[in-house]
Amino acid sequence: MAFGRFNPSGASGPADASGNSGTPGEPGAAAPSDADGPGGRDGSGVFAGSAGSDASEGSSGPGSVEAHAGREARRAHPVTLKILVAGGFGVGKTTLVSAVSEIRPLRTEEMLSEAGRPVDNVQGVERKTTTTVAMDFGRITLRDDLMLYLFGTPGQDRFWFLWDELAQGALGAVVLADTRRLADSFAAVDYFERRGIPFTVAVNHFDGADRYPAEAVRDALDLDGGVPLVMCDARDRESVKEVLVKVVEHAMALEAGPLDHVPI
Repeated sequence: MAFGRFNPSGASGPADASGNSGTPGEPGAAAPSDADGPGGRDGSGVFAGSAGSDASEGSSGPGSVEAHAGREARRAHPVTLKILVAGGFGVGKTTLVSAVSEIRPLRTEEMLSEAGRPVDNVQGVERKTTTTVAMDFGRITLRDDLMLYLFGTPGQDRFWFLWDELAQGALGAVVLADTRRLADSFAAVDYFERRGIPFTVAVNHFDGADRYPAEAVRDALDLDGGVPLVMCDARDRESVKEVLVKVVEHAMALEAGPLDHVPI
């Protein structure tokens, strides 16, 4: 698939199939690249092979040959958006990407070792035996003309240097949070706030963890009023899809005005 710059008017920009997005280790698919500005985002953060709206398909109505051809073109060249999945160590990022991906997800997990014990805080996730050392990658199609590429970030402090590379070209992000270790979410929240990347906080409901009202979690994380916060189960595909729809709607509302509701 070739990638081009999303244009809200309905015309796609020049294709770029170089795959040089700074996201190491992605097999079998060229990740979108973007060198138009700092962090690989030129204000839209969206990649597309083709984009447009029903209104631009002609004046003959939705049942016309022109409208049908337009819909088929969008199916062949859907808008592709890059979404980050971030959060603290052991918060469920790999689980989230795996639960919703329609392709076999790429994982870069390694076994936790004795050498990492002094720096890896496993409090609250004592049964965790593996950790992501580079990234997770998955893909989901929300509708015929809209596809998401999901990039999961590593959670440990010593791998944060990878975040800048993974964030290049991202439209928005999910900050996954665990109410047992909310403090582990502060770094991700601060990262996206400083870089102006729209994000949505998703509170992952772990079995046995205390449940708190959304406003209590919002206050504890000191979130701005405009930042969406939702509850989810990272193991459940439909729950994760709802989170991703919220991310896209929020990011597009900030980037290019309100977006039509994305059916799931």
